[in-house]
Amino acid sequence: MTYPVVSNAPIAGVGPVAARALTAEFARHNAPTTALVYGADHATEVVAAAVEALLPADKLTLVAGERSTADLLRDHITGLGSWIADRVRVVDALEEAEPADVVIVGEPLTGTADEVRGLLDRLGKYLNEGAVLTVATPATPGRTGGAAAELFRQGALFGVGSDLVLRNQPPLRVHKLRFTAADPRVAATLAPAYRPSSVPVTRSMHIDSNGVAAAGIALVLAALARRARPKSKLWLLPALAAAPVAAFFRDPEREVPGDASTVVAAADGRVLSIERMTDERFGPGEFLRIAVFLSVFDVHVNRVPVAGRVSDYFVEEGGYANAMTAAAEHNVAAYTVLDTEHGTVVVAQRTGLIARRIVQRTPVGTLVAKGERMGLIRFGSRTDVYLPAGAAEPLVAVNDKVIGGSSVIARWL
Repeated sequence: MTYPVVSNAPIAGVGPVAARALTAEFARHNAPTTALVYGADHATEVVAAAVEALLPADKLTLVAGERSTADLLRDHITGLGSWIADRVRVVDALEEAEPADVVIVGEPLTGTADEVRGLLDRLGKYLNEGAVLTVATPATPGRTGGAAAELFRQGALFGVGSDLVLRNQPPLRVHKLRFTAADPRVAATLAPAYRPSSVPVTRSMHIDSNGVAAAGIALVLAALARRARPKSKLWLLPALAAAPVAAFFRDPEREVPGDASTVVAAADGRVLSIERMTDERFGPGEFLRIAVFLSVFDVHVNRVPVAGRVSDYFVEEGGYANAMTAAAEHNVAAYTVLDTEHGTVVVAQRTGLIARRIVQRTPVGTLVAKGERMGLIRFGSRTDVYLPAGAAEPLVAVNDKVIGGSSVIARWL
């Protein structure tokens, strides 16, 4: 059987953004990590990104693809200097490689569903316990021959992340798969995941992809209105709305406290309540719940308050009452449950009077770092953090202003 590795697109189609997404799981490890790139090409951005992610104690193995040879790869790595060469091993065939913590398929997958399954089964033998396999496929219709559908199926079963990389030619869908459970303690050694859904505007400010799409729609409506009625000024309404719409979805970079004993805010806003309570959905014992209200002027990208592994995610149906009232307890809410070193931690994203849509981007099985982006709530509402009451003490008071991913709201005892 042959195994699909190469797409119909030229290899130059794997640009720096897509390469960074493919290698992000390797790059975010701060502890010693092993990585394997299958289908490596000495001239690609993927190899460059994997080499750039190397830390002193890391090990990287490269298996040449159809567009390169092991000799070319060895010459390329040798030319990068001894510091790199000592940490990178080039092998002639996959069978010579050792299992790794992160396995990366260096070129986009096409081919039939059976061929993709065959490749995943083959690579599965080279995954350590809890390892992640990262693969990409063209996101344009008619170019994958069944590979895209199979990867979506695999993602539904084993996915721990999926990124659509539009800033690439052709656009690519990057899938991250984990076939065995990871140790939640590993999350504490990770940096926040790189997410191409956050589009950089400046070094310190990004716009979430939802905002880019919404602003784009506003500009298209403006163009259509001006073309339909060139003498009218009505086109100015959607045109002027594009900037504030994009600003609503702003996603600034945040400095996450390095102290492992701290719990950070999951959202920007004002502390609405701090209370001890029980909730059988999350297990026995009391929880300390800190609720933060987000106005329409706050940043609406939510962040993970503590490092851990996503063990469950569910949505409770309800109403759309004002998030500042007691009735908001029965609003539609999305619950992300984390396994952590200190016990069960839950983040609840609640809708409100205006907020009607919740976006959650951390599938079950994902390892998340403290302060990592996890999703957003559109147009206001509130975010609650549940902590084991006997393990944490609050460090904020009602009406305090907090910054998501940066402000410390509690400390582990």
